[in-house]
Amino acid sequence: MEQEGLKRSLASLAAAGVTIDCIVTDRHSLIQKFLREENIPQFYDVWHMEKRLSKKIDKMTKKKGCEKVKRWILAIRNHVYWTAASSQTGPERLAKWTSLLNHVRDVHTHQDPLFPQCLHTVRNTRDKRKWLSAGTPAFDSLEKELTKKSVLKDISQLSPHYQTSSWEAFHSAVLQFAPKDLVSPYLGTLCRLYLAALHYNENADGGRAPTSSGDPLLKRRSPKSRTGDSRARPVKTEATFRYVDDLMDMIMEKVFVDPSSYRDEILKLNIPPDQSSQ
Repeated sequence: MEQEGLKRSLASLAAAGVTIDCIVTDRHSLIQKFLREENIPQFYDVWHMEKRLSKKIDKMTKKKGCEKVKRWILAIRNHVYWTAASSQTGPERLAKWTSLLNHVRDVHTHQDPLFPQCLHTVRNTRDKRKWLSAGTPAFDSLEKELTKKSVLKDISQLSPHYQTSSWEAFHSAVLQFAPKDLVSPYLGTLCRLYLAALHYNENADGGRAPTSSGDPLLKRRSPKSRTGDSRARPVKTEATFRYVDDLMDMIMEKVFVDPSSYRDEILKLNIPPDQSSQ
């Protein structure tokens, strides 16, 4: 289904004269194969990669001798995002990514010339217990996970600019207007999707709520799925619904006055038969 949706989307963009520079997706294997055959450059969304690694490492910390890795989970998550955002090429991403294995051992100079040393200020740490040591089960397990062939391949293709977060947000809007547990006729579902698009387009660039000094307002949130992990998230302004007034004006002033043209447009729609008819 995802591959078919991508094919139709690319055909629609091509018909509109849009030239594809690259595509950012998750790491769906069929999508990878299809884009490779079509010679379309592909990048991977960082959030999906970070989520996958976090699950693997969190599972690792429950093994005997690997408990110390738990103190590095948040740093590893941040390192995924920083590696993607601060790099321009695949080899540079790999150099910065593998430098993490030195950093967790309190070693901040690296052999790779693309990233010879950490950019942070080297400080003397009071708590020496947080550093990992080479040859220990904790370090060996972490090294094995972070240097897997599949992980290195995916890290080299992380998107340095665009992500799929806005697309995920649109899908959330779709679920509000067209819940999956609600059965509607084809035309009803189509109208709900149009409403979701109108609502999303109006609020996609929703402003951030400001403080009294004009700075973005932040709120600390602690997801239940990530115990002990607090993050500062921007507080957004309330959603607006100006498109509703525009729709009501059009219905009252145009559709009710002369519905024939609107009826003709609906009759032009290629409505497929119900699946139950097969």
